[in-house]
Amino acid sequence: MKVEETSASGRWVASPRDFLVEQHMADTMTSAHWHDHIEINLLLEGAMTYLFNGKQEDVEAGRLVLFWAAIPHQTVLVTPDSPLICIYLPLADFLALPIDITARQDVLQGTFIHQASPPEGVSVSGARWVHEWSAGDPARRQLVIDEVALAVRRLIMDHADGEARRSVAAASTSPSIRHAQALTELIARHYSEALTLQSIANLARIHPTTANRAFREVFGISVMEYLTRFRLSRAMQRLAETDDPIVQIAHDSGFGSNARFYHVFKERTGNTPRQFRMAARIR
Repeated sequence: MKVEETSASGRWVASPRDFLVEQHMADTMTSAHWHDHIEINLLLEGAMTYLFNGKQEDVEAGRLVLFWAAIPHQTVLVTPDSPLICIYLPLADFLALPIDITARQDVLQGTFIHQASPPEGVSVSGARWVHEWSAGDPARRQLVIDEVALAVRRLIMDHADGEARRSVAAASTSPSIRHAQALTELIARHYSEALTLQSIANLARIHPTTANRAFREVFGISVMEYLTRFRLSRAMQRLAETDDPIVQIAHDSGFGSNARFYHVFKERTGNTPRQFRMAARIR
C-alpha cells in the first residue's frame, strides 16, 4: 500500500486515495497535523482529548469518533497506555456514501462526531478490522472496507437525527489552550477576510507575540500557518462538493488571488485544484 511521509506525530498516514486501518498507543502530538482523509478513531482503553476546530473534543473508550482530518488537529491530553485504532477513509469514498447531505456538510465544515450509544462489541469489531487488514487478504480487506462504510453511515445517520450530539468538554485552565481556542474560533469565522497576525490578535484582544507563542505551544505551528491550512481545508470542501468556479473558491477561501491559491494548493497537496476536484469525484 502506498503511504505518504510520516505525520507530525511520527506515524504513517495513508495516501489520499488509500484506505487504511492501523493500531498504536495514543500519544500527545508535538504539533498539529492534517491529511486529506475522513478519520475514524476507536479508543480501546483510557481517554484522550483533541484540540480540533477551536474546541476540545474528548474521546471515550469504546465509542467511535469521526472527523475530517484536513482541518488541523492535535491530541493534547492522553491517559497512559491507551490503545487506539485509526481508520483513514479517503475523501472520495466518503463523498460516495449514501448519507444525508446536511450531515456530510457538517463533517466537512468541522463537526467532530461522537458515537452516542455504541453497539455492543464495537471494540471487538475494531480489533477484527485491524487483524484482517494487516493480514493482507484482498477478500478480507474488502469486508473491512464494507463494514467500516456501514459503521460510518450509521454514525452519520445518528448524528443527523441528533442522537450523537453532546456537550463540549469544559475548557482547560491552561492559558495557552484558552488562547489557542479563541484564535481558532476567530479564524473559523474570519478566514475569508484579509488577515494578518496583528489583525487576528486584535480580534482576540491579545498581543501578537502572545498569540503566536500560545499557538506554537499548543499546535507546534504559527497562527498564520494554521490559517493557511484552514483555508485549504475549506477550499478542498468546495472543490469536492460544488461546481463553483475555482477563481471564486480561491477568493472565498481568503487567498486573495487565483495565482496565490494555485501556488499554495500545489505546494501543499501535490495537485492543482482542478486535479484535486477530478480525483475527489472518482466514485
